Amino acid sequence: MSAEQDPFGRSRACFAELVGWLEGTEAAALSHAELEDELDRRGRELLRQMLQGQLDLRAIREKRAGAVRDADDVRHGAIETGHTRPLTTIFGAVSVTRLAYRCRGHANLYPTDGRLNLPVEQHSHGLRRLAAIEGSRGSFQEATAAIERRTGQKLGKRQVEALAARAAIDVEDFYATRQPPPSAEAEAGADGEDDDVLVISADGKGIVMRPEALRPQTARKAEAATTKLKTRLSKGEKRNRKRLAEVGAVYDLTPVSRHPTDVMGGENTGENTGENTGQPPAAAPVAKDKWVTASVVDDAAAVLRDVFDEAERRDPTHTRTWVALVDGNNHQINRIETEAADRGVEVTIVVDLIHVLEYLWGAAWCFFDEADPSAEAWVRHRALAILTGNARQVAAGIRRRASSNRLSPTKRTKADACARYLVNKANYLAYHTALASGWPIATGVIEGACRHVVKDRMDITGARWSTEGAEAVLKLRAVRTNGDFEDYWHYHLEHERARVHASRYADSVIPAAA
Repeated sequence: MSAEQDPFGRSRACFAELVGWLEGTEAAALSHAELEDELDRRGRELLRQMLQGQLDLRAIREKRAGAVRDADDVRHGAIETGHTRPLTTIFGAVSVTRLAYRCRGHANLYPTDGRLNLPVEQHSHGLRRLAAIEGSRGSFQEATAAIERRTGQKLGKRQVEALAARAAIDVEDFYATRQPPPSAEAEAGADGEDDDVLVISADGKGIVMRPEALRPQTARKAEAATTKLKTRLSKGEKRNRKRLAEVGAVYDLTPVSRHPTDVMGGENTGENTGENTGQPPAAAPVAKDKWVTASVVDDAAAVLRDVFDEAERRDPTHTRTWVALVDGNNHQINRIETEAADRGVEVTIVVDLIHVLEYLWGAAWCFFDEADPSAEAWVRHRALAILTGNARQVAAGIRRRASSNRLSPTKRTKADACARYLVNKANYLAYHTALASGWPIATGVIEGACRHVVKDRMDITGARWSTEGAEAVLKLRAVRTNGDFEDYWHYHLEHERARVHASRYADSVIPAAA
């Protein structure tokens, strides 16, 4: 019986062959692991035949549509049968047969392609989905191996990279068009207010790029590096191989009021640090509903706009408390302040405590010998003072000690740098207010995002990224980190249908079969 008479004839024959093999002596002699492997292989072929049968059945049942007009309102009145196209799926290669609607001088129209939502390329959306997941998880070489294990299909690294890039094209629109959450009134407690703090943060992480993908300024520096070695990169070349990926994060946080000693540990014995309650240290507030974004194409200003968009999606009426955690970068602080002013929202900026501690340790080694335990006590005492709102006083004390010890300009360099940092950032070091209000004072979330979204995938040994490839992987990793991949994939497929198929027809409507 031909496929035209029975589209599933080959499927039935394949199934009968599989059952016959299972009943035979060859299958009976296999271990369960060998049986699994063979059934996996034979089962894929059965599923391929079944998919092919369903496509053949559609071809048999396809009826001629009424008047079919393209996007230019040109009528395609000539109809031809027997037009086929290949499709490589997660089960194997199949062919799609459908009617072609023709008009001399114009590209053919295939309404069935739109109803099936066939991709532009030969590889199915199922394979594209696997490329998006595996290509954003590990190296493209590992992704090709994972796809072959899963499907039996052999794709090249470049094919996986191209499919992943195609899969990521709707990420920005997906987040830009998401509906806002329930109103603040609906989520508010009995007092009519949402007590959770809204925290935003941003940072950057370098990615090693191909030479043509570097930003112009970095490329000029790389070109200007004069010491070029044949067998390894010179010092200048190492510095000028990277392009900064900007990372942003938004999350909610239930405030947990804390004392400076909860942060620094130990008993409260420092001057002007309040009273020791004798209670165990309060745990730091925990981030929840984290959302991240990353881009190697957009600059910090654009990424911060996306961050503020997400924050406003969560708090469209600006009724919640907004806190911005930064590492002290002046440009970043200026962009946050500008964006907040443009949107009419009040944002309290807090500089990361860890960065402050690093400056304090740098100053400590100006006064103490290396590994001197006294240095630790000195740092802790000054950190407690800063945590209670005395950053300027600490800066003045560091300068006085450097002068009284008659340190040389070279010896006191880091002490002066610490004092200068504390004075310049004093307006953003109101830790006593932040701790009392239950806010976070460290940038662990954004640093973790930089590590997970960027470094863990993009910093694979030997990797050199194109701009398009890096951007696609960053977008996909962010979507997966946010737990939005399933929602995004449905959004992407519908937009593929509209972009690839519906846009070719009058009024962007794919004609239905008569």
